[in-house]
Amino acid sequence: MNQQRLILSSPLLEIVVSRLAQQLIENYQDFGDTVILGMQPRGIYFAERVARELNRIVGYTVPLGYLDATFYRDDFRRRDTPLRANTTNVPFIIENKRVILIDDVLATGRMVRAALDAMTAFGRPRKVELLVLIDRRYNRDLPIKPDYTGKRVNTLESQQVLVEWTEQGAEADLIWLVG
Repeated sequence: MNQQRLILSSPLLEIVVSRLAQQLIENYQDFGDTVILGMQPRGIYFAERVARELNRIVGYTVPLGYLDATFYRDDFRRRDTPLRANTTNVPFIIENKRVILIDDVLATGRMVRAALDAMTAFGRPRKVELLVLIDRRYNRDLPIKPDYTGKRVNTLESQQVLVEWTEQGAEADLIWLVG
């Protein structure tokens, strides 16, 4: 039986975004040498929201880009059907910058590892920090953990986190635990 439990929705999601932006401001203070990279496909919607809130508070624009790590995945050639790449749009050099890498869900850590490899095409960052909306604890294959977390969720391997964004056509922003 497939059970579905609501983890997060608006307005609580808006509070989480605001809290994460406040944490970034507390730790960074000045964003002059900082860029934000949203991980494709769904991390970009979360990155846009965090960037919008951050920009609103600090009063200027922190550069935002979209990073696709499809071809850097360790399972890329092991699939029966080819993966479709998403758009990479990094209109800046990340050489010696502080990078805030943003994704919606952190599970095994493999996509983050792939994103770190993909970033090298745009320079060598001074520092990379990971910000995620949902941290699926107890599912890591790699020793990767977020620096900033919206919500930690204890999950079984058989469960998945489903994120529905209005930007993708959902009626409301909803984050579900399914399985």
